[in-house]
Amino acid sequence: MAATAITADQVKQLRDRTGAGMMECKAALNEANGNMEEAITVLRKRGLAQAAKRAGRTTGQGLIGSYIHMGGKIGVLVELNCESDFVARTEDFQNLVKEVAMHIAAADPKWVRREDVPAEAIEKEKAIYRAQMENTGKPAHVLDKIVEGKLGSFYAQFVLLDQPSIRDNAVSISQLIAQASAKTGENIQINRFVRFRVGDTE
Repeated sequence: MAATAITADQVKQLRDRTGAGMMECKAALNEANGNMEEAITVLRKRGLAQAAKRAGRTTGQGLIGSYIHMGGKIGVLVELNCESDFVARTEDFQNLVKEVAMHIAAADPKWVRREDVPAEAIEKEKAIYRAQMENTGKPAHVLDKIVEGKLGSFYAQFVLLDQPSIRDNAVSISQLIAQASAKTGENIQINRFVRFRVGDTE
């Protein structure tokens, strides 16, 4: 069976939706035999793999972005880092900073990454989950797996990189960063953030 011919319009449509390069889009469409959704999945997987390779590279440039919400009731500052001032000054990077700041305002994460969660907070959650299942009669190894699964939900609720994006909940913030990394060819990292809400004492 002959391969589906990929049109320039399909390539443009995929590029508009993903931000990937023209050649990457064409290759992904060929691999997906012209199926747009499959091609997006192919690009996401590649982006994550390439981002993992870049993760060790130094990110000495970047921007601090801000977002004020609810008529001044919620304010966010967030620092995103990249490798070059050139990328930091691009419209795409500035839009990413703004999107992450807006997400933080809406989703109220407590930590940037899983490693930032204090050990005592994790142990407290585990103790709660175990107490909930204390009388189920399940064996210990099964309970451990259930606890780990529940921890995943805890991370998705409170850890920024694990949270589903408020714009597209099929994409996590870490995937959003990986996509930006794939598009720019640079290591992009969320360094830190602070979220203020009027009346909060912490």
